[in-house]
Amino acid sequence: MTRTQKVRPLLEIRNLQIAYGTKGTFQRQEPTPAVWDVSFTLAEGETLALVGESGSGKTTIARAIAGLMVPRQGQILFEDQDITLPIEQRSRKLHRQIQYIFQNPDSSLNPRRKITYNLGRPLEFFFGLSGGEKKRRMEQLLHSVHLDTNYMYRFPSQLSGGEVQRVAIAQALAAEPKLMLCDEVISALDVSVQANILDLLRELQAERGIAYLFIAHDLAVVRWLAHRVIVLYQGRIMEAGTPEEIFSPPYHPYTEMLLQSVPEPDPSRSFLKATESVSDYIDVEPEMGCPFTPRCPHRIESVCDQEMPAWQEISPAHSVWCHVPVTELAQKQAVS
Repeated sequence: MTRTQKVRPLLEIRNLQIAYGTKGTFQRQEPTPAVWDVSFTLAEGETLALVGESGSGKTTIARAIAGLMVPRQGQILFEDQDITLPIEQRSRKLHRQIQYIFQNPDSSLNPRRKITYNLGRPLEFFFGLSGGEKKRRMEQLLHSVHLDTNYMYRFPSQLSGGEVQRVAIAQALAAEPKLMLCDEVISALDVSVQANILDLLRELQAERGIAYLFIAHDLAVVRWLAHRVIVLYQGRIMEAGTPEEIFSPPYHPYTEMLLQSVPEPDPSRSFLKATESVSDYIDVEPEMGCPFTPRCPHRIESVCDQEMPAWQEISPAHSVWCHVPVTELAQKQAVS
C-alpha cells in the first residue's frame, strides 16, 4: 500500500485481484487468487521493483498491466485512463507505450529471423517506417544499447545471452514506450553481464525518462536500481518503501528472511531454508490472518493466524503489513 505521488502517476494499480484456474476437480469453485488487493503507483521516469520468491505474484501483476491477463477485481490506470482490458482490446498507442521485456528474450525475438526483422517489425507497425529510414532507425537503436550495426544481419542464435537481451531491449525501445515491464531480465545472465545490463537500463532511463516496473528476486540488484520497492508474498504486499528503508530495521519478517538470504551464492537455491518448501505453505487461506504466519519467527499466537494485519506506517513512504509493533520488530531485528 504505497502513497500516491504528488505528481500525477503514470501508472496506478487499485485493489487488484487476479486468479488462475479453479480449486477442485469435480466441483465448480471460485479460483484462489494469485494476487490479493494490490495497490500502488508508478511515476514517470521512476523504477519500482516488485520483489519476492517464486509464486509471490510479481509476474502475474506485470502480465495484467500488459493486458495478457484480465483481473478478477480492481483497476489498472495508465495516464488516468482505465486500461483494465485484454490486450486485443487495447489501442495501438497503448501497445506502443507499454512494452514487456521477458526473462527469456526468445519470447520476443524470432529465432529464425535476423535482427533486422526483429527490430524492423515495431518500426513498421507503430510508425510505418520502411527503406532507408527504417534502416537508420535500427542503427540508432543498436547504438543505444551499445551494439555495433553489423548485429542487424545476425541471427539471435549467433549472439551471447547479454547481446540477445540488449537486442530485446532495443526492440522494446523501438516503440518509444513510456513504461517498460522488466520481468527478471537479468536473472539468466552471468553476474558481470548483469551489471552491464543494469548500467544500460539506468542510462536509458536518464536519457529517455522511461518508467520501469522491475521484477526481481535479487535484493542486491533492487537496492542499486530501484527508487521504490514492494515486497510481495503469496500475492499480497508485505512491505513498501525506498531501498534504504527496506534494507534497514524495522522491516517485515518476510523481508527479514529475504535479506538474510543475500548474497545468494547458488542461483539454483530458493530463498527458503533447506528444510522448507514453497508448497508447504501455498494452502494457507488468505482470508484468515497473515499468510506468512507459518514461517514467521515473530508471530503472535492466536492473532497472526486469525486476524488480518493492519498497515503500520513507519515513514510517509515506508509501511509494513504486520501485527507485530514496529518498535518490537526493530528491537528484534537490530540484534538478529
